[in-house]
Amino acid sequence: MLFFELLKAIFLGVVEGITEWLPVSSTGHLILVQEFIKLNQDKAFLDMFNIVIQLGAILAVIVIYFKRLNPFQPGKTAREVQLTWQLWLKVVIACIPSILIAVPFDDWFEAHFNYMIPIAIALIVYGIAFIWIEKRNANIEPEVTDLARMPYLTAFWIGCFQVLSIVPGTSRSGATILGAIIVGTSRSVAADFTFFLAIPTMFGYSGLKAVKYFIDGNTLTGGQVAILLVASVTAFVVSLFVIRFLMNYIKKHDFTVFGKYRIVLGIIVLLYGAVKLIFG
Repeated sequence: MLFFELLKAIFLGVVEGITEWLPVSSTGHLILVQEFIKLNQDKAFLDMFNIVIQLGAILAVIVIYFKRLNPFQPGKTAREVQLTWQLWLKVVIACIPSILIAVPFDDWFEAHFNYMIPIAIALIVYGIAFIWIEKRNANIEPEVTDLARMPYLTAFWIGCFQVLSIVPGTSRSGATILGAIIVGTSRSVAADFTFFLAIPTMFGYSGLKAVKYFIDGNTLTGGQVAILLVASVTAFVVSLFVIRFLMNYIKKHDFTVFGKYRIVLGIIVLLYGAVKLIFG
């Protein structure tokens, strides 16, 4: 029944809204959750659904940071307008590695790594990386503490790290935040730039996924449209709270707790995946 499908869509939207911004892998969580709470839809729709509902989460960034991201915002000084255009240029530069590398190989990685064991390994590996990087940087002052002063080359290197998120379970926000910290930004700058970089990246990725879905000859029923809308709206609402939570959280804490969470979850998933593989 459509009613129960919509309830599942709401739950999956909550998962997306929480995990899109926390460095724990939203796509990985959606795939894992759907092992137990599965929409009664075909695989093609589910693969598209997991990506396209991220648009709801991305819209939350636009709403929260609209004035900051809008170069035409009334009341902005000439200097503020200039800084806004520079910010967008940095975002565009950071997108270049994904356009050149991630887009051409996306289908291959999805076909070979979109399974429990690879996702579990990615969760654990990046969990360890977060803990190690935070420990290494404990007594190191970041070189970039103001996004307006972040060099364009630094934006490019962060974009290179974003390419790593092509592997399911990595986390786009996790890869970019980790990369930004490695190349010398503060946690707040890393998180801010990750949010802004998500706008063109996820709009482009979601659009590409939707186009491929229809090119392959698939269509959407009225029920499927409702499922997508409900999940996306839920992700949007939840994201409004999660983004604000994360920005307040990193003012006093580092990302170690997320690293530990990834490791624990990765081990659980690895064990579950192994049992499922052995016993079917």
